[in-house]
Amino acid sequence: MTGPHLSRERRARELDLLTSTVVDVLVVGGGVTGCGVALDAASRGLSVALVEKSDLAHGTSRWSSKLVHGGLRYLASGDVGLALESARERDVLLRRTAPHLVRPLPMVMALGDDVGTAAGLLVDAAHHTGDLLRLLAGTPRSALPRPRRLGVTETTRLVPAVRREGLRGGLLNWDGQLEDDARLVVALARTAASYGARVLTRVTALDSSGLVRDELTGATAQLQARAVVNATGVWAATLAPATRLRPSKGVHVVLPAALLGNPTASLTVAVPGERNRYVFALPHPDGIVHVGLTDDPVDGPLPDVLSATEAEISFLLDTLSRGLERPLSRADVIGSFAGVRPLLAGVEGRTADLSRRHAVVQEDDGLWTVLGGKLTTYRRMAQDVVDHLTDQSCRTRDLPLVGATGPIPRDVPARLVRRYGSEAGAVAALADADPRLLNPVAPGVPVLGVELQWGVEAEGALTPGDLLERRTRLSLVDSWRQAAEPAAEAVLAQALA
Repeated sequence: MTGPHLSRERRARELDLLTSTVVDVLVVGGGVTGCGVALDAASRGLSVALVEKSDLAHGTSRWSSKLVHGGLRYLASGDVGLALESARERDVLLRRTAPHLVRPLPMVMALGDDVGTAAGLLVDAAHHTGDLLRLLAGTPRSALPRPRRLGVTETTRLVPAVRREGLRGGLLNWDGQLEDDARLVVALARTAASYGARVLTRVTALDSSGLVRDELTGATAQLQARAVVNATGVWAATLAPATRLRPSKGVHVVLPAALLGNPTASLTVAVPGERNRYVFALPHPDGIVHVGLTDDPVDGPLPDVLSATEAEISFLLDTLSRGLERPLSRADVIGSFAGVRPLLAGVEGRTADLSRRHAVVQEDDGLWTVLGGKLTTYRRMAQDVVDHLTDQSCRTRDLPLVGATGPIPRDVPARLVRRYGSEAGAVAALADADPRLLNPVAPGVPVLGVELQWGVEAEGALTPGDLLERRTRLSLVDSWRQAAEPAAEAVLAQALA
């Protein structure tokens, strides 16, 4: 059984119907928070419309480290409550709502010359405290194994490119890893649609009253809603000018996994001279490694899409190289991406020290705005918003997303199972009329033709960028995007014809 199809035709029909309908909730913003709010509200029986000026996961939500954190970092700053909340929400994603998109990830900190005995003991103690959070969150060891000390042989097996000189082993910890953050957002949107939510991309909210503009036609319309929720993240001030956020830029670079010996665990390297700040090399099944993360304040107007600077790329490469046998160079980078965290404004200091907590605020005009937070706790953020709008109990803690339940099909490519779960059979069936759609869309590219087709037919993709940047993530590697662009254009042209 598959979820609802977010087609171009459905979008036009629902936008037309909304002009003569009053909904309970109008959500502005199609990121993880906005789609989470839409699902929570719709699953409680409220009528919901969601508008997004660009595409699902167009903003911050697709630029994460693809991790579902257990809150270990927040323990270091003494925020036990946030750490426990993160561990609980990680358990929800890992075992209940999105087990097809979240998997356990082994994470290794190598004990080399740059990590003294005392520092190693502190990290080991933090790992075991994090394991206590796992226990309090109810996550079994079968889902996330216990942290432990590694010998030299096991450390080099998990992270073959690790620096050998002075290596005395490693510390192993486990956390959650998303197959794809943008896929999580799309799954949330489609699940919300299955409960009756109307999900409309390329529709801009012009103010907090419900006045919107269809970006495909230029036509404006007045939508009527009993409550409006501003879930636009770092762009919240567009609708709520009094919003106080301090945006923080996070940059990643992408490397070929083969360059690091095809690691099966992430590698953690401490940033020299910094407290509780690290660079991670996170392996992905597509044969790439995401290396991040920077954490720097952003001043001035925010563009829709940020890019990495050469200084930021050099910082990541230089820091990671401290833990590698062979130093990295700029020529090793095959892609990069940058996003902005919507941190709550606080006292003066580094953005790395600002809270990842969230807040729900009602403006003078009645607009509800959700601020701050992080990807792992999106569900809790959504619950806190909708609790203000209805007395009905929240259902999303145990509500599986599309693809999370049902039999996993056999005899379909493993990649489809990894990305679509129980819907993999429906995706693969698009090739029944044309078996070539089960081939990669271009030489050397991991995405299959059926994925582009499914993105248009079921997941609301309206442009080549929607397909390449958010339904398949081919844009994370420069050469992949360039090679696959003709195929994306052809699929859309066929759909329009």
